[in-house]
Order: sequence, then C-alpha cells, then structure tokens
Amino acid sequence: MNPILVTGANSLLGAHVINELIGQGYPVRGLVRENRTMPFADPLLEIRHGDFTSADTLSEALRGCSAVIHVAADTRQDRYGPKAYAAVNVKGTQTLIAMAEKYHLQRIILVGTANAFGYGTRDNPATEVHPFCIPFSRSGYAHSKWEAQQWALGRPAIAGRKLIIVNPTFLIGRFDAKPSSGRIILRGYKRRFVVIPPGGKNFIPAVDAAKAIVAALFRGRDHECYLLGGENLTYREFYRQLCEITGQQSRFLILPRPLLLLAGLIGTLLAHCGVPTALRYNNMRILCLRTYYDNKKAVEHLGLPRTPLKQAMSEAISWFKEAGMLT
Repeated sequence: MNPILVTGANSLLGAHVINELIGQGYPVRGLVRENRTMPFADPLLEIRHGDFTSADTLSEALRGCSAVIHVAADTRQDRYGPKAYAAVNVKGTQTLIAMAEKYHLQRIILVGTANAFGYGTRDNPATEVHPFCIPFSRSGYAHSKWEAQQWALGRPAIAGRKLIIVNPTFLIGRFDAKPSSGRIILRGYKRRFVVIPPGGKNFIPAVDAAKAIVAALFRGRDHECYLLGGENLTYREFYRQLCEITGQQSRFLILPRPLLLLAGLIGTLLAHCGVPTALRYNNMRILCLRTYYDNKKAVEHLGLPRTPLKQAMSEAISWFKEAGMLT
C-alpha cells in the first residue's frame, strides 16, 4: 500500500489526521519543518523534514505516494495584508498541486478555512454557498486561503483524480503542542476572572475534522468544498462549558465592542510603524462578530461525526497537563 503524504504533520489537525489514518491501517509520510518533532511515533509513520513550498522537497516527499492531505499553512495573525501570506498559503499550495499532478496522485485534499465563506447567524448558519465577505476578506490569512481555494477550484478536472477542499472551523483537541487554537483553553483554565470578547464562532473537535478529512479521500466529490463544523457558541458559552468541565468558579468580563475596536486601531497604527502585533482593527472586529456555520453537507457526504465539544475540551486539557503546559 502506497503512503499518504500529510503536510503540517505536527500541527493540531495534522497530528489528528495522521492518527486517524494510522488507526485505519494506512501508511503515512508526514512532512514537517526542520527541527520539528511529532507528538507521537508509530511504525506506520515516516517523517520527512523540509519546506513544503520547495519543489525539491515536495518532489522527494510525494514520490511513491497515492494521495496528499495538505494541512500546512501560515496561520499567524501578526502579519499584515495578503501579500505577507502569499508565499506559503497561495504559491506553496499551487506548487504542491502542480507536483501532485506531476506524480499522478489520485487524491488531493486541501485544508482551507471556514472563513473562506460568508458567515451566518445561529438561526441561519452559513453554508458552502455563502460568498466570501468582509471582514474576513480584509484578513491577510483568510484572504490567502480563499485565493488558494479559488485557484484550486479553477484547475481542470482530470479523469481518475479528485481534488477536494475541506474547510474546518475552530479546532479543539489533543496534540496542540504549539499551542494554536488551544490557547483559548489556556487563557481561561482555572482563572478567577476571564476576559472575553462579545462575539462567538463555530467550534469543532479536531478528531471529528480528521475523520471527515480521511473520509473525503474516498467519499468526497471532485472540485467541491466541505464545511467541517461543530457547535455554534458565543465565547461566554464556550467558557461556561470550560467551567463545567474543570469545576472552576470564574467571573466573566465581556469587553465592550468600542474598547476592542479602539485597541485594534492602536494596534494597526503600531503595525504600520513596523511593530509586529495581532492587535489589529480587523482582528478585533472579527472577535465582536458571531460567525456561525452549518455542517450539514459534510455530515451527509463525509459522515462527519458530532462529538460533544466538552469531550474534546476535556481531552485537550488532559493532554496539556501531560505535556506540562498546565499545572
């Protein structure tokens, strides 16, 4: 059986995807950057080091593989404008697809972002037909992922090959060594006072997203996108669940929207002066919104599971403790 290449192998989602593939008996080749390690090892897992934006690296990594799941991306929020993300998120993706076609891979799965679609409300959550919109169209990261997605969808169909895009929402789970999205848990764990923004978003257990991604290899439809979402929650509702899990008695301080926007304006001015910061006006505007999504298509086509978010949060907390990231 030929291996499946997973880029960004040591990321939160990449590790879950590899864990799911191994659990189903598939050999995996994981691509990570130099001097980076995996949170686990397995006889079915082969690690390659290198920069996925390099054609030479990809040539070596893709040779002999049957499919590729492209998870790697520049997700930092302290960069300014789409151009800052283009080399990795756009050109890197284009290079990967071109190389995958060169080696005649049968399946290409691109991990995008839910924010490449317009957002909805709790009563009317967004689906894959909602167009990309403000404020995410003004986010350098989201815009770069949308641009890469549009480029991929514009590629001609090739008989015997599937190119599928999955668009996860906010991931929660184990293996978040960086940490990335798990910072939302670390910020509130065992805190007497928790400062939160007024908005909300869709949260998905990383294990569910991984299962759907592996299912997309065989059940996904060519040149289609799938929103991988879970529960639509305000930030306050999210932290209430955290308190129920840990038994902590926290008080919530919801920051007023005007205060967040003012802080964002100051951060934007600092960024223009060369100071790296994620405190940007557009980022603060996003934190004030309730950006909700519908997972119906992924449930029907890919069998997306519906694990309770509390379970994923509990598993993340246990893993953070084992990793010495929580006391």
